[in-house]
Amino acid sequence: MAYDNLRLEKGMYRQSGKTFSQVLEELDPTENYRGTSLEKTDAFQRQLRRFGIKAKGPGSSTVEKFFRTMDSAVLFPEYIARTVRQGMEENDILPAITATTTVIDAMDYRSIYAEMDESDAALAAVAEGAAIPATKVRTRDNLISLSKRGRMLIASYEALRFQKLDLFSVMLRQIGSYIQKMQLRDAIEVLVSGDGNGNAAEVFTVGTSPISGEAGELGYDQLVEFWGQFDPYTMNGMILSSSMMTKMLKIPELQNPLTGLNFQGTGVLAAPLGAQLHRTSAVEEDMIIGIDSRYALEQVRAGEVLVEYDKLIDRQLERAAITAICGFGKICDGAAKVLMV
Repeated sequence: MAYDNLRLEKGMYRQSGKTFSQVLEELDPTENYRGTSLEKTDAFQRQLRRFGIKAKGPGSSTVEKFFRTMDSAVLFPEYIARTVRQGMEENDILPAITATTTVIDAMDYRSIYAEMDESDAALAAVAEGAAIPATKVRTRDNLISLSKRGRMLIASYEALRFQKLDLFSVMLRQIGSYIQKMQLRDAIEVLVSGDGNGNAAEVFTVGTSPISGEAGELGYDQLVEFWGQFDPYTMNGMILSSSMMTKMLKIPELQNPLTGLNFQGTGVLAAPLGAQLHRTSAVEEDMIIGIDSRYALEQVRAGEVLVEYDKLIDRQLERAAITAICGFGKICDGAAKVLMV
């Protein structure tokens, strides 16, 4: 079949605006395999099959099998990138708190925002012949800052050549998990402090109007009052620490039999006030971040996970960098607010 005859080379990683997998798909389209035993595989998976490389499960191949031929060695960087991405996607809450993801092919990015006053937002009736209220879409004054996050893979080929890919993939997924946690911290920082365009989140404090109660205490009344500050947005998500999650679990109004059974069985807490809870150590212990995930945050990525493919293909694993470039910007300023307990 077609995938058996492809010539693989380093240059496939250098094509501007395309990933290695996208280049493979152009040469060996998946749609050509409909109705065959390979219809559920993509072009990269078919190349693994071509060289007899089993990436996971019982009887998984060794790292050495990638380097039996020069063609199969070209697949190794993409295998690493895919496995790292898998680690980034495990327990990743970024998709749940970002409204949109923008992929760019540059290091600079300037976002846009809608400018309208209270009279515009009211959407009052327009009299015959009168001017229709306008919403002005402008670019932000300051660029969104993109950060390169990554880890260095330090190992010799001799140390890894006989290791099973199943075990090696655990290490790679861990690298992905580290990168994901750093990106989440960047997102939290932008939600709270803004993206450099004077759009830090409005902060409310328990015990200070309009939030009742005493500092350090969290009850159902305080949650309702915080929820009430989001009009015209809807607080459909809360990001908080483990200790704050514990406080929330102890609120009597949230302690009903169905909530308890669901939490004990699945580990998922019922959404208070319709807001999905997201727990992370990236948030301060006495802080709750409320968001309308439809309008709060934009994720900006400069390409996919990057690996130093030349080193990896040439078996020079020592100090091979695995990185991802990403940044975050606020979309609608009022769609994220902070409650200090």
